[in-house]
Amino acid sequence: MANKQTRRNFLLKAPIAAVVASPLADTMLRASTAGSSAMGQSDGPGVQVFTATEMAGELNGVQAKHGTKNLLTTPGTLMILSEETKKAAKEFEWHATRDHVFQVLDGETKYELGGTPKGAHQTKPGEWLAPESEGAKTVVLRKGDYLFVPRMIPHKRTTDDSVSLLLISSQTPA
Repeated sequence: MANKQTRRNFLLKAPIAAVVASPLADTMLRASTAGSSAMGQSDGPGVQVFTATEMAGELNGVQAKHGTKNLLTTPGTLMILSEETKKAAKEFEWHATRDHVFQVLDGETKYELGGTPKGAHQTKPGEWLAPESEGAKTVVLRKGDYLFVPRMIPHKRTTDDSVSLLLISSQTPA
C-alpha cells in the first residue's frame, strides 16, 4: 500500500521532480551522479536521474527542432520537454485523472485557468475540451516560473513569441 500512487504523494514528489530541471539540479545531483553520463540513468527501481548538463543538451535539441521530446514515459507519469513558437490552443482542456506541473525553461507563455467551461465535449473517458471557460483567470509565465494544474481544472495555453517548457504529468485513478 505504501507504493500506491495518490494525489498527495504526487504533490509531495512533484517539486522534487521539477527541481531536476532547475539550475540547482546540477549541484544537487552531482554527488549522487558522479561519473553518470546516461540520460535518465536509473539509480534503483523506478529512479531516474537527469543531470542539468544532460537536460541542457536535450533542451538545445528540442529548441533547434521546434519540437517535443519525451524524457520519461512510465505508467502514470510523463516528463516532456517542449518548444513552441506562436501557438495557441483552440480550446480549454481538463482531465479527470491527470495533474500537470509546468516549468518555463525559456521564453514566455500565457495560461487561462479555471472558470466554468461552456460548450464542453468529452474526447475520451476522463478527457474534455471546451471552446471557452467563463471566469477563467489569466497568468503569464516567464523563464523559471512553475505552474501546477490539478486535475479537473480547465486550462489553455497561448504563446505569442516562443517558450520552452518542461511538463511533468502524473496520472492516477479518479
